[in-house]
Amino acid sequence: MKKSQQRMIRSASAFTALVTALALAGCSSGDSSTTTDDGRTVLTVYGWKGGEGEPANVAEINAAFEKANPDIKLEFEAIPANEAYSQRVQPELLAGNAADVIMLDSNLLATWGKSGYLADLSSASWADDITPEVESFATYDDAVLAMPMEAIGVGLYSNTELLSEVGVTEVPKDWESFLDALAKVKAAGHDPITLPDKAGWTGAMALLNAAATTVDKGWDEEFSEGDASFSDWKPAVEQLLDLQERGFIDWKTELGEDEWSQGADDFTAGDTGFWLQGAWNLGGVAEAGIKSQFTAWPGGEPGVDPNELLFVGTMWGVNEASPVKDAAEKYVDFWSQPENLDLFLQAENAISPFESGTSPKNDATGEFLASYEAGNYRFMQTNTWMAGDVQTQMGSRLQALFLGEITTDEFLDEMDGIAKKAD
Repeated sequence: MKKSQQRMIRSASAFTALVTALALAGCSSGDSSTTTDDGRTVLTVYGWKGGEGEPANVAEINAAFEKANPDIKLEFEAIPANEAYSQRVQPELLAGNAADVIMLDSNLLATWGKSGYLADLSSASWADDITPEVESFATYDDAVLAMPMEAIGVGLYSNTELLSEVGVTEVPKDWESFLDALAKVKAAGHDPITLPDKAGWTGAMALLNAAATTVDKGWDEEFSEGDASFSDWKPAVEQLLDLQERGFIDWKTELGEDEWSQGADDFTAGDTGFWLQGAWNLGGVAEAGIKSQFTAWPGGEPGVDPNELLFVGTMWGVNEASPVKDAAEKYVDFWSQPENLDLFLQAENAISPFESGTSPKNDATGEFLASYEAGNYRFMQTNTWMAGDVQTQMGSRLQALFLGEITTDEFLDEMDGIAKKAD
């Protein structure tokens, strides 16, 4: 077959696939009517939180919205997160029939904001109240395109009852005391720490946690300007390798275990001292009867307060093509009100993204919140050098390091190239 014929066939196939995708998107979005038989406005909302797996009090907030706005009929659909979410929403945005309000993260905001799919919300009443650290994540090309819902932590869970049993009276705050606590847990016949890393997520999060304290706070900006490199992260990498060298963990075993199920099972079984995960798991830990504290990774020197790791999580954006923008913006405004957003923050154990907002506090998160208020925190740079799939690649190359396929210096060199492409 001639190359010209092959190109024609490929072009025809691509066109057919595009038409099919658009047709499916049109079918999947359901009835396009914007009003009900009784004259109420139909408002459609997509999110990956609010389903059975991550309820996050979304249903309660939605019910309150409908009660406060009887002229609006809310149709909320929970869609699985990550790739499944973008694969569902992207074709609908292209076809012009996606939901009126769309849940976002910083990567989706940048992608869909660049394509012009998101409405400018800069004039919203809540826009000027976003904390300076969070604002850049909700902004594209100087326009606020989303209402941030949370700043949420990924940190260290400590089983305080188990630690007390082995003679550890305080949750570790520095690397030296952390190693001492791990040794005492192990000596007593318990598992020191669980870090399942089958998908590479835990390894990446552990490194980012360690770097939050061991790498200078100005590094992110310096790296973006070409004045810093990942060689500065060597002490953080060495902490992860040190855990294995001291016999507290076997990374090869951890690479075979799922971070989203095995880690929770291990920690809530009550026989493990520490676990690294997101604050959104605190509810499940409490339900399992485990008394815990959620704190920053204790990676610094004695007497130096560790920096906790935060990322800007979910956000609400308004579809630029929505035929009911007034109702959509009313929904987003409703979520920004403290009495409503607080329900979500409590479920997530997250920090308010607003300067006038309040953040939930309990026995498990008290120290974490105090660290935030003291300014001891770092944000994941998911809108600069960590944009796109950098986190995934970081996790994958760490797995290669843990398996002995590359050296620490080779890993750091590779990360320079990976992150520079994203920045």
